Amino acid sequence: MRLKFDEQLTQLNNLLIEMGGMVEKAISSATKALIEQDVKLAKSIIGSDDDIDLKEQEIEDLCLKIILQQQPVAKDLRLVSSVLKMVTDIERIGDHATDISEITVFLAETEHPDNFEHIPKMAEATIKMVGKSIEAFVKKDLDLAKEVIDYDDVVDDLFDVVKNEIIQMIKKDEIGADQAIDFIMIAKYFERIGDHATNIAEWVVFSLTGKGKHEGHRGK
Repeated sequence: MRLKFDEQLTQLNNLLIEMGGMVEKAISSATKALIEQDVKLAKSIIGSDDDIDLKEQEIEDLCLKIILQQQPVAKDLRLVSSVLKMVTDIERIGDHATDISEITVFLAETEHPDNFEHIPKMAEATIKMVGKSIEAFVKKDLDLAKEVIDYDDVVDDLFDVVKNEIIQMIKKDEIGADQAIDFIMIAKYFERIGDHATNIAEWVVFSLTGKGKHEGHRGK
């Protein structure tokens, strides 16, 4: 019985790695499409969101199968129930990559402002957080999970920088109001991706220690 359970857990790890890779690619591609104003790429990201949703469903189905067949208790049950929570955050990350791509399509005919370096830095930081949060789960690495949680401050600080830069550009008439709102929304989506990666890392901590997430999910 335990051998079958271990095989299912390995399958679960592999599926999570696949889904994590899908959303990392979505974020990276969404950033590239935004910077290069590549409408075709942006639309492909929007179209691929269904694949992420299907992967979420596959993982949820396996989790429920494990619970019904293996009836795990204690740490094993925490692990499987944490995965059920984590995939919701991973799926939301995919949604935000789609949100960014939809704005990219809308902005395609508008020239970008000159000062545009911090949004790509936000993207880079969130990709790192997502990858490391999944890695922390697979490797059962508590220190790595805590590193992701702490790193969220970097993304939050970058969001504040982007917001303040856009405010200054508005004051100097370097950007229109509608475009300013769109870029702030893009930055906000990246900031939310960081929040979801933090949630994943916090679920990793809970699955390993039983502490933290029983107090409530941030659910951003």
